Amino acid sequence: MSRILVTEEIADGGLDRLRAAGHEVDVQLDLSQLLQHIAPTATRSGAHALIIRSATQVTAEVLEAATDLIVVGRAGIGLDNVDVDAATRRGVMVVNAPQSNIISAAEHTMALLLSQARNVPQAHAALKAGRWERTRWEGVELADKTLGIVGLGRIGKLVADRAKAFGMRLVAYDPFVSADRARTMGVELLALDQLVAESDFITIHLPKTKETTGIIGRDLFLKAKPSLRVINVARGGIVDEDALAEAISGGMIAGAALDVFTKEPMTESPLFGLDSVVVTPHLGASTREAQDKAGDTIADMVQLALAGEFVPFAVNINAAEANETLKPFLPLAERLGRLFASLVGGSPQTLEICAEGEIAGYDTRILTLAALKGFFGAHSEEPVTYVNAPQLAKDSGVDVREVSCATSADYVNLITLVGGGHSISGTLSGRRSEQRIVSIDDHTFDVPPTDYMMMVKNDDRPGVIGLVGTLLGDAGVNIADMDVGRAQTPGTAVMLIAPTGEVSSAVVDSVRSAPGILNVFVLHG
Repeated sequence: MSRILVTEEIADGGLDRLRAAGHEVDVQLDLSQLLQHIAPTATRSGAHALIIRSATQVTAEVLEAATDLIVVGRAGIGLDNVDVDAATRRGVMVVNAPQSNIISAAEHTMALLLSQARNVPQAHAALKAGRWERTRWEGVELADKTLGIVGLGRIGKLVADRAKAFGMRLVAYDPFVSADRARTMGVELLALDQLVAESDFITIHLPKTKETTGIIGRDLFLKAKPSLRVINVARGGIVDEDALAEAISGGMIAGAALDVFTKEPMTESPLFGLDSVVVTPHLGASTREAQDKAGDTIADMVQLALAGEFVPFAVNINAAEANETLKPFLPLAERLGRLFASLVGGSPQTLEICAEGEIAGYDTRILTLAALKGFFGAHSEEPVTYVNAPQLAKDSGVDVREVSCATSADYVNLITLVGGGHSISGTLSGRRSEQRIVSIDDHTFDVPPTDYMMMVKNDDRPGVIGLVGTLLGDAGVNIADMDVGRAQTPGTAVMLIAPTGEVSSAVVDSVRSAPGILNVFVLHG
């Protein structure tokens, strides 16, 4: 049973899923006690998983104290409160729920866009205070206005789709989107300063990084039309708030609508005293639907991480997400890694992972990670994950090389590990995609892998196979599968045996010392 520490409010549905899976869910909302709750004590283990939202600061200090931690799960999108680099160095997986709140964030962007254009909050507050100020709060229409979208990712695209319905002209800045792709969305790509100069409204949809912090600042406001209004539902700090307040109060631009701030909670700001500013307290993801989706998603991701499986929304794994073609090959690659560790008996100077056939046409880095996870997990005292496996290879002095081949002569798909003078190959076979070991050290077989296997090299003469079968049978060892392949050396052959259970070292020694037996390798899968 794993202990999962939850430090912020998460939808009950997600937590109930974790409890139903047999995990201990420890909800501790006092963030001042985070270090005490996450570290192991004399009476309990440390947290194996940490589930957070935006308020919990997962620093290098926190990660240092969390000696049992396997995964940090952010129930939302932004990760600026998590030291991802420090987590990666410690082999801790960081996952988020990137699609849980995109609709809510896009809809809140439109709500602020309309509120800013029509002064809805200001007129509402005045009327509730007993003032009928119909002429004071004159607004502007969205139709025929230019909306500049800074960041054309998932949320930016949804905002573009919705703004089209209002008859707005759409322009965007995003160096990672091609002009052709933007055109299919009905959006014109512009440089950032040109976008600001032409827009009546701009809306921010960027992640917060060193490069984007303060990217919307005084220099850009100097190029803007006086009618410009700025909307930010992304992350606080992307817009320079001091420069924004100065630009609005000085009449350089018309106004702003902000849901996020440089520091949160934010209750005092020069922006709050400006009539043309609309603010909300980080409500972009605050819908019941978004919270349910975030809780469910992060629960699923944490369960996968704790089980040692591939996690689609892990942000610090150096590989593309496994598509439906590659996904069935991940367990095979990991199994080959474990078997290969037994075959080599140590860390080779070079470990080559070759993907052949149809799978070679995809980004196969995830297969390499799976093979490394199996290889180092076979003899590592610490948990091996998709995150720390490359670091373990580096620490062990293993030069990992990925090789992709367009075709395989004998198999539709094939994964091969080579290193230390040994090799092993496997594939998936039949409608059920069953794992098969098809080659070891260039000897061909067709055997389903098991947790315990024996490879026996022997003289190629009558009676040796029967002798090995008799020795195993007399010891009460049942053979589930077995195949025989001729060796490249004339006069020798190789047996690959899959017993139904582990064979004692005494029985292995008796086989190894039998007449005609040249060598016996015990493989743990």
